[in-house]
Amino acid sequence: MKIGTLERIEILDKAEALAKMIVESDVADEYRRAFWRLKQDSRAQQLIARFVKLKERYEEVQRFGKYHPDYRDVMKEVREAKRELDLHETVAAFKEAEKAMQELLDEISVLIGKAVSEHVKVPTGNPYFLSAGCSGGCGAGGSCGCRT
Repeated sequence: MKIGTLERIEILDKAEALAKMIVESDVADEYRRAFWRLKQDSRAQQLIARFVKLKERYEEVQRFGKYHPDYRDVMKEVREAKRELDLHETVAAFKEAEKAMQELLDEISVLIGKAVSEHVKVPTGNPYFLSAGCSGGCGAGGSCGCRT
């Protein structure tokens, strides 16, 4: 039992070292910079606040669906607000940095999972993660569990 505990501590130490490497990576630096710029951009914050309010209205309208009197107007407003938000330079840059960070974490998760076993299910942020190493089972409910 003592060997298992020491082994576990060593694994956790290496995991902490890996986490430190990730935190100190260029990808993480860019993510933090993009996040900071997003928080400092007053126009981006206005767009986000507007979208959040519209989303609340959207959820209220969704309870009644197309029978709600404001259904079309709310749906149109939400789409327009989302488009404006997505096209804002600071928001788009943050989303790109966030995506890059998530891809790095997904790749690491898959590498660790595959090192243990080809059959280990690895949670990733992307349900259509292509690097999971499927062997012909994709789309047909293969044992890899991917959905592509």
